[in-house]
Amino acid sequence: MVTQRPQRSPRLDKKRVVETALRLLNETGLDGLTLRAIAKELNVQAPALYWHFKNKQELLDEMATEMYRRMVDTPGAAEGDGWRERLLAANRGLRAALLSYRDGAKVFSGSRFTGTLHAVEMERTLTLFTRAGFTLTQAVRATSTTYLYTIGFVTEEQGVQPLPGERREGYDMDERARRMADFPLSAAAGAEIFEDYERHFEEGLGLIVAGIGARYEIGW
Repeated sequence: MVTQRPQRSPRLDKKRVVETALRLLNETGLDGLTLRAIAKELNVQAPALYWHFKNKQELLDEMATEMYRRMVDTPGAAEGDGWRERLLAANRGLRAALLSYRDGAKVFSGSRFTGTLHAVEMERTLTLFTRAGFTLTQAVRATSTTYLYTIGFVTEEQGVQPLPGERREGYDMDERARRMADFPLSAAAGAEIFEDYERHFEEGLGLIVAGIGARYEIGW
């Protein structure tokens, strides 16, 4: 039996699929983002998408790449900034970009960038760090540690607030405090864990950046 390959749709290209997928992501979340749902939105048969993506992970890789592309199009660190400013600006920008999409951190985490666009900023950053006195290994450790902090922070943040201004049920701090009345410190800690994410992110990022400087004994 000969299996026919799906016909390529003249109306369909990779960019359009990715843009549709990112738009649907905010409506359905990552779990609801299926190739079938994307195909329905594009008014094509699901097999038509396999001309562009072999599986969902390939689509997620391209989605993460497009998210990164949009992120670097937004002004961040200025030329002449030091390594600390570069880390702060880069991770603030990353968090803002991820928060623009429901489950943005989950899409980004573990995905493989397509192309070499990310290498442009990576090369600039590593050059800045090595000129500041970091070894290459130290520069990689510093940048990857702050990156992983941001990804992890936003993953947890979006577990409570899938999108800015939207909060999942089950995270009422008064109710939490009542349930944990026998554990007063833990009850009071709720506001330090599940609220005011902007302040908490900044404080945590500042701790890491300060620790990097202290650990490698490199100033501004």
